[in-house]
Amino acid sequence: MSKLGGSVTEFRWDAKHAGINILVSKLVNDDNSRPFITNSDQLVCSILPESPAPKSVTFSPGGLLFKPGGSNLQHATSLSFLLTVYANYMKAADKVVNCGNNVVITPSRLINFTKGQVDYILGSNPLGMSYMVGYGSKFPKRIHHRASVLPSMDQHPAQIECHAGTPYFETQAPNQNLLIGAVVGGPAENDSFEDSRYNVPQSEPTTYINAPFVGVLAHFKSLS
Repeated sequence: MSKLGGSVTEFRWDAKHAGINILVSKLVNDDNSRPFITNSDQLVCSILPESPAPKSVTFSPGGLLFKPGGSNLQHATSLSFLLTVYANYMKAADKVVNCGNNVVITPSRLINFTKGQVDYILGSNPLGMSYMVGYGSKFPKRIHHRASVLPSMDQHPAQIECHAGTPYFETQAPNQNLLIGAVVGGPAENDSFEDSRYNVPQSEPTTYINAPFVGVLAHFKSLS
């Protein structure tokens, strides 16, 4: 499968190129905006599975999008956010994206795609695992997060010295405090998941995973 490199398809914690293109595509509508619209369309065509264009992502057997590197849900949540935003821009402009070979992407197709990513993250996946802590009956119990691992002040009012928390980290017991709503790094590319504090790329929640996911969920909440 051919791959597409370059900055126009990147939107992660340290690269915002794709987001800039999508934002500006709405703000300006003259000929000078064409590069931004073209780049945004290119992003869409590089992600959607049915598009014949070179791909910037791969997909797990269960359907989760992947990009190289750890904490993969940062890509699933942030790209889903961008596609949701662009779908709304497209709908307002009565626009579709032509990816070639008679493949036309509509705003509703983008929303359906992002819904599939959301459903996977929240438990519709081969493991039946929700990657949001506290959501559903099966979710990560041993996340890589200091406040979640250590006992609360109610249970341990005395100060815990810097290295005194190590035994709490090393235990195989579930974390003492549930970090409700936190989305972790997520599964491997074969849909497997190791619920272990030591597996930082899979078990650590980050702001750059969770922040865009809030935007996606807000969109679907607005439809209800």
